[in-house]
Amino acid sequence: MADEFGLDLVEIAPDAKPPVCKIMDFGKYKYEIAQKAREARQNQTHIIVKEVRMRPKIEAHDYETKRSHIEKFLRGGDKVKITMQFRGREQTRPELGYKLLQRLAQDIAEFGFVEFAPKQEGRNMTMVLGPTKRKTEAVAEQKAARKAKAEAKADASE
Repeated sequence: MADEFGLDLVEIAPDAKPPVCKIMDFGKYKYEIAQKAREARQNQTHIIVKEVRMRPKIEAHDYETKRSHIEKFLRGGDKVKITMQFRGREQTRPELGYKLLQRLAQDIAEFGFVEFAPKQEGRNMTMVLGPTKRKTEAVAEQKAARKAKAEAKADASE
């Protein structure tokens, strides 16, 4: 029957009694499976861990700049690893770095949460922040914002 229609006879369930077969175009079937797999890969999101380095004696303006970068990363759906570097005499006062990291966590509480609390590792103290929004939601929001901006620009030029 399969040859009459110019199709292939494909065995679906070989363990069943009797074995189950289906008449179909096997090339088309393989192509559709490949398309579904490719589409699934495109919809996948990769969470990236960004790193920001600081020192305990950071100035107010530099702190604000670093905080704004961390906010931008968290809004984009990425995780952020904050590394507090201690040099020389700063190593004797790790509590200053700990307080600064706690303050930073409070400042960005709207955009992210503390995934790993501050932990001393040799000369460095690290803390990892996770975004409150999922990567897919953040990407969708950014696309919508760009589209709205482009439409507003097009309306303004008319």
